Amino acid sequence: MFSKKCNLCCTKINHFSVTRGNDKILEDVNLHVHCGEVTAIIGPNGAGKSTLLKAILGDIPHTGELEFIDEKDKKSRDATIGYVPQYLDFDRTTPMSVYDLFSVTYSNFPVWLKKEKKVEELAKDALKKVDAENLINKRLGQLSGGELQRVLLSIALTPMPDILLLDEPVSGMDENGMNLFYKTVSNLREKFHLTIILVSHDFESVKKYADRVVLLDRTVKKVGKPKEVFDSKEFEETF
Repeated sequence: MFSKKCNLCCTKINHFSVTRGNDKILEDVNLHVHCGEVTAIIGPNGAGKSTLLKAILGDIPHTGELEFIDEKDKKSRDATIGYVPQYLDFDRTTPMSVYDLFSVTYSNFPVWLKKEKKVEELAKDALKKVDAENLINKRLGQLSGGELQRVLLSIALTPMPDILLLDEPVSGMDENGMNLFYKTVSNLREKFHLTIILVSHDFESVKKYADRVVLLDRTVKKVGKPKEVFDSKEFEETF
């Protein structure tokens, strides 16, 4: 059931710009993101990192275009994109369970009547990918930060995407939760050959898990392997 692999060779972000009023949030961002790699986006606060992810998702107005290139070096018309936000804003006293979250996401059937077998199977399959099957009946408010992010990751992987966007997914986690989340993502990347774009302020984790690093400050300042970027004059000037 988990055999699908990314059908893309690379994703090209061409001339992305985002303007709000008279402010340029992003200006002429150009990137090639390769399948099977973790590409980390770093930069100071206000650099446009989260804005770039939202532009890729098509959630905010922008100029420029996305090109999806398949394994035959031809343009693909579309790609499936999964997204894990920095946090989920909800009432922690809610009685909603992890199963209920899957149910409202993937079914129109009222969750208070009874469990739908097909939704339960889908949820178990999705949670299994992130080693979280035991959480299916747990209330959302009882989840730790790491557990909640793994649940959100499992939803982002349903259906299995070609591109996975992670917007500071370990913010507020303890070190064990962070390591578990990143190891889970690394295993998924290797197993499904995913394109992963990660926004992070955690430079040590970026050095450990990223294949390439993009230094962004409204526009791309530097791209390369982690050591190349962190040792660069552009990094020193930016931070």
